[in-house]
Amino acid sequence: MTARRPSLAPLSARLRDRPPGLSASLLDGVVAAGLGLGTLAVLVLGLWISSPYPDSGPDGALHVAAALWLLAHGVELVRTDTLSGAHLPVGVTPLLLLALPGWLLYRAGRYATDAAADPDGPPPVPVRTAWLGVVLGYLAVGTAAALYCSGGELRPSWFWLTVSLPLVAAAGAGAGVWSAHGCPPEPLLVVLRAVPGPVRRVAFGADARARVDAAVRASGAATAVLVGGGALLVAASTVWHGGAARASFLQLTEGWTGRFAVLLLGLTLVPNASVWAASYALGPGFVLGAGHPVHPFVSDPAPLLPPFPLLAAVPDAGPGTRLNWAAALVPVAAGAVAGWFVARSAVRRPGRGKPPRARWSMTRTTGVTLLTATVCALLLALLAVLSGGPLGNAALADFGPLWWQTGPAAGVWTALLGMPTALVVRAWRLRGAEPPAQQHDAGRARDAGKPGPGRARDAGKPGPGKAKDAGKGEEKATNQDGPSDEAVDLFAPSEPVPGPTDPTDEEPYDILPAEAPPWLTLPEAPPEAPPKPLDPPTGGTP
Repeated sequence: MTARRPSLAPLSARLRDRPPGLSASLLDGVVAAGLGLGTLAVLVLGLWISSPYPDSGPDGALHVAAALWLLAHGVELVRTDTLSGAHLPVGVTPLLLLALPGWLLYRAGRYATDAAADPDGPPPVPVRTAWLGVVLGYLAVGTAAALYCSGGELRPSWFWLTVSLPLVAAAGAGAGVWSAHGCPPEPLLVVLRAVPGPVRRVAFGADARARVDAAVRASGAATAVLVGGGALLVAASTVWHGGAARASFLQLTEGWTGRFAVLLLGLTLVPNASVWAASYALGPGFVLGAGHPVHPFVSDPAPLLPPFPLLAAVPDAGPGTRLNWAAALVPVAAGAVAGWFVARSAVRRPGRGKPPRARWSMTRTTGVTLLTATVCALLLALLAVLSGGPLGNAALADFGPLWWQTGPAAGVWTALLGMPTALVVRAWRLRGAEPPAQQHDAGRARDAGKPGPGRARDAGKPGPGKAKDAGKGEEKATNQDGPSDEAVDLFAPSEPVPGPTDPTDEEPYDILPAEAPPWLTLPEAPPEAPPKPLDPPTGGTP
C-alpha cells in the first residue's frame, strides 16, 4: 500500500492533449440528431398525455415524433390511414421545424472543429475530419429513425430520405465548420471558377473577394426584407379575415389540447406563409391546388380546402383590386435596400474630416448589383422549394409558390430597382469628394521624391534625350522629379489612382509594364545646369 505507483495524472494529461479525431466528430453528430429527435418526442408525448381521447399508445406517439423529425429535414411522408386506403403524400416542410436541426448541426460542426479552443490545448480537428464525422453520425441516427417509423401510419419516402436528409446534414455541418475557421471566403470564390476567365476579370477584377462579399450581404438583406414584408402581409390578411380564421380554428377541434396542437402547427407554418406572401408580392403568387393560382391580379383557390387559420387568410376569389396591388411595395423596398447596401460598399469613407473615395466605378457598381440580383433569385427559389409541396392527390397535389417563377421574379425586381438606387446613393455618398484629376495630382504630390515603378528600373540608363556625360548630381536630380505633365495626361487612368502607400488599395496601378517598349518610354526632363556655388562671406561671424 505504501509502494509508489504511477499516478493517473500523466495518463489523463496525455488523453487531454491527444487531438480529437473522427470518433469525437461522430459523437457530436449523434448528439445533435438525438437532441432534435428528443425535443420533438417530448413535445408529442406531452400532447398525447394531455389529450382526453388518445387514439394510440405511446408507440404511436413516438412514431409520429420520428416522422415529424424527418419531415423537418424536407423528407416527404406518406399517409396510410386514409378512408379510401390510398397512400397520400405530405410534402410541405414547416420551415420553423427546419431551423431546429439546422441550428443543432451548425453547433455540432463548430464544436467538432474546436478551432476556438485554448492555444495550450489540443490542436483543432481538420476540416474534412470534423465535417465527415458530424455528417456520418447524424445520418446514422436518421437512418435508424426512418427504419423505426417505416411501419407507422406516417412513413418516409425513401427517395426523399436519400436526397433531403444528407443535404441538410452536409449543409448544416459545413456551415458550422466554415464558421469555426473564421468564415474564409475561398469556398464562396470556388463558384467563380465556372465563369470564363475574361468575363471574370471584367466583371470582378482583382477585388473579386470584396465584391462577392458585398453581393452576398446585399442579397441577404433583400431576402430578409422580402420575407419580413411577406410576414406583414400575412398578419394584415389574417386580421382582415379574422372571422373566417377564428371559425376554422374552432372547427378543427373542441378540446384545449387539440387547439394548442393546432396553434403550434400554425406557428411552425408561419415562415412558409411568409414566403408564399413574398411570392404573392413579387407577382407570380402561389397555387392552392393544381390549376388554382393566387396572385395580385386574380385569386382562384381550390373550392375544397381543409379548414386552417392560415388558409383563411388567402385573398377572396375574384380579380385583384388596388389593395391587392399594394403588395408590390414589398419588392420595391427590397430592391431599394439591396441598392443601398451595394452603394455603401462602393464608397470608402477614410474617416472624419477626410473626403470620401470611390471604391468601385459606376460600371463595377452595376456589376455588383446584378450579382446581388442573381444571388437573391437563388435564395428565393430555394425558399419556394422548401415552403411548398403536396398535401394529397388530385387537387391537393400542388401547394405553394413555383420556384421557377418566384426566383426569376425576385432577381428582376432587385436588378431593376437596386441598380438605380445603388448609383444614386453612390453619387450622394461621394458628395464633397475631390474630382479624379485632383485626386491624381494629390497622389503625385504624395509620391514626390520616390522613384516610380518604371523609372526605378531605368535609373542610371541613358535615355534618348539625355546627355551621356551627365554627372551623378544631374541624374539624381532628374530621378527625383516626377513625370512630366505630358506623360501623365497621356497615361492617366479614367479612375482615381491612390498612392502606393495606402494599405487599403486593392488594385495597384502601374503606368508602365515590366518591359516597356521604346515607343512607350517617358520623355526625360532636359538636364539642368549645376547650381552656382555661393561666394564665401567677406567678414563677420559665420
